[in-house]
Amino acid sequence: MFSKRMLATALVAQTCVAAVLNDRSDEAQCTKTTVAILGGGMAGVAAAQALSNSSIHDFVIIEYQSQLGGRVHHTTFGKDENGDPYTVELGANWVQGLGSPGGPENPIWTFAKKWDLNNTYSNYSSILTYNETGYTDYSHVLDEYENKFQATSELAGTVLRENYQDMTVRSGLSVTGWKPKRDDMTAQAVEWWEWDWEDAYSPEQSSLVFGVAGSNLTFNQYSDENNYVWDQRGYSRIITGEASTFLKKNDPRLHLNSRITEVKYSDDGVTIYKDDGSCVSAAYAVCTFSLGVLQSDTVSFTPDLPDWKKTSIAKFNMGTYTKIFLQFNETFWPQDTQYFLYASPTTRGYYPVWQSLSAPGFIPDSNIIFVTVVGDQAYRAERQTNEQTKDEVMAVLREMYPNITIPEPTAFMYPRWSTTPWAYGSYSNWPASTSLEMHENFRANVDRLWFAGEATSAQYFGFLHGAWFEGQNAGEQIAALLNNECANVTDTSDACGNLRHYENLYGSSPLADYSVFDGWSVSSFYSSS
Repeated sequence: MFSKRMLATALVAQTCVAAVLNDRSDEAQCTKTTVAILGGGMAGVAAAQALSNSSIHDFVIIEYQSQLGGRVHHTTFGKDENGDPYTVELGANWVQGLGSPGGPENPIWTFAKKWDLNNTYSNYSSILTYNETGYTDYSHVLDEYENKFQATSELAGTVLRENYQDMTVRSGLSVTGWKPKRDDMTAQAVEWWEWDWEDAYSPEQSSLVFGVAGSNLTFNQYSDENNYVWDQRGYSRIITGEASTFLKKNDPRLHLNSRITEVKYSDDGVTIYKDDGSCVSAAYAVCTFSLGVLQSDTVSFTPDLPDWKKTSIAKFNMGTYTKIFLQFNETFWPQDTQYFLYASPTTRGYYPVWQSLSAPGFIPDSNIIFVTVVGDQAYRAERQTNEQTKDEVMAVLREMYPNITIPEPTAFMYPRWSTTPWAYGSYSNWPASTSLEMHENFRANVDRLWFAGEATSAQYFGFLHGAWFEGQNAGEQIAALLNNECANVTDTSDACGNLRHYENLYGSSPLADYSVFDGWSVSSFYSSS
């Protein structure tokens, strides 16, 4: 006869067994695959292509949207003279650092040429400056900043070379003599044009060493050219084009319109659950979620990610870069100029950088201009209605051109990147006094769950080519494991099978105790020439 205690114990055991069986039953009904790629942006497609190139074709790409591309995202806007809409880029917009004769070529530039992507050189010298009184020439302040920043770049090299503690960009600028007063709105606008516009964060929030190095590793290695993409097929053409080299039309390995809610991982594999109740069971997975999505907790991980991983995710910054588009019935601004810089009399970063798409070499006669805001001003604009934001930007335009009667726009539009559920921001930023050890923790795999994206690239964080290299690396690492190429490798901390992570961090100096990271040298990291 069972005692009450024995009966209770038996009932508990039975319940546990039933739960395990139900759990296994659920997973038994999952779509089976060898590798699951979570996200169909640049990193996800690069990972899939790397697997395919290694003769591993049993994979799936699970993408939230109805098309590939991720944050390389475009939409239609306005109309041409025939009533047909134009295409404008909401997310990534430039090929940054093309390549030089005899030197390495940026893979994004390689793809742009391969897929005949329409793009035009961004001439940052083609700029006019304004304040609340209209056109005001303060180009000499641009020259002053650039001279000071050259010294700041050299300071960043010294900090890295001597393994000193990192500092903010603001501190670095101050040390080298750039100390704009808070009420000097001309200098504030120039600084925004030179720093915030690229990094989506202010100098106070950005790492000197990694902010400078991030630019140097792209623009010194490849070239200092930036080409603006205006292709009416969309910038994502290069991503869908590369995907077409290994995916067939209506390929069942591509799961579009799929929202992931949970990722369950272990030493044995990874199971991905979607909001429609379906699931995918894989031997390995590559998570290409943006830093913003990882920080939002909209996808749960089971078990919880380890503390070293969660801390690293929380440590980095996700920037918001918001482009606000206007179309008019005419181009009333100077037609041969690409950029217009506005210095607000009261607020730093208040609708400062305007760009004409009617300029020669872009989309002539489109009568489209757009203005960019980042950081707090982006968050503020994204919380407003279109009408509120339109009133503000129109007031700025009328200050810039006080002698012109400016009509209301015929079309007006901007995205809300900070609240877009598959992005929660635009791209990553490296905060000050954050070492490579912390970034390696962010990049490292957890069991069979790997991570890739622009934010996991120490060399090219924030850049589209960073996402490509990271996706490719994750795919190659997993392919090596599946093809037993790691079997004879004794040290798998970096070379094969697992990426290095640190349970305990040692100091906040940029390079800690090592001078070469994943094959690139310290000298190339801090070079400013």
